[in-house]
Amino acid sequence: MGAHQRSSARFGSVLSLCGCLALLCGVTVPRVEAGCRERDSPNCCTGRNNDCFEYTRRKTVCYCDTYCQKTGDCCDDYQSVCLISAAIDCAVGSWGPWSPCTSPCGVGSTERSRQVSVPPRNGGTPCPDLKQRRGCFGNNQICSSAKDVAKILPDSFKRNFKDPWRRPHMLVKEEKASYCVYLRVKQASAACKLKLWSAQLVRERLVCAECQSDAMSKSERCGGDGLEGTRTFWSAASAVGCHGSWVRESSSQVCRCPPYSVLFV
Repeated sequence: MGAHQRSSARFGSVLSLCGCLALLCGVTVPRVEAGCRERDSPNCCTGRNNDCFEYTRRKTVCYCDTYCQKTGDCCDDYQSVCLISAAIDCAVGSWGPWSPCTSPCGVGSTERSRQVSVPPRNGGTPCPDLKQRRGCFGNNQICSSAKDVAKILPDSFKRNFKDPWRRPHMLVKEEKASYCVYLRVKQASAACKLKLWSAQLVRERLVCAECQSDAMSKSERCGGDGLEGTRTFWSAASAVGCHGSWVRESSSQVCRCPPYSVLFV
């Protein structure tokens, strides 16, 4: 229903009666500031309320209910008095770039986001999703290193072993400085409990693994010495069936692990 139709339907008879009385009685209605401000408390009404009206300067009916915004018959001061402005929809910016895959090797996830440029107000359309997430498969160049399985032995197996049968004229292999790797055990098989040294490889224990010169490859590193923040795997060389996984937390150059640690083979 339009504003004119609703006004006529609600108060046509009232206006006619007031007009007749004014003519018959010869009374002049004083000129006043018309609108929602002139209404008795409350000045404004929510929803549709046919009793929430006032007269304009031309003595026509205007309304101060929320519904008047749809029918277009609000009083002139409705916006300022009722403190309601036009609805403003949410506006967002463009999507940002996708983040790196959460897993450098294997299945992970990546996400992107966008920012709100104009927040919704006065019943405007709410904001759409501000984040998106999807699966990804990490294939970093370090992934090949993550596939290496570390072979370990107790530190009592060999530490600076000197060959008693080496003749004086034989060339001695250049010995490189050892380095230490500290790894947090994440999994260990049940067979590890069968050996005294491997029984210490329990979940969440921090283990020091030493890479000595004899175990180093041409790159002067020990195979399977782990990747920080990535789970890699190990196997106990002298304990059949003892294996598990760990995560490298830190490393130290030119050092020796304390007693009861492990060695890379």
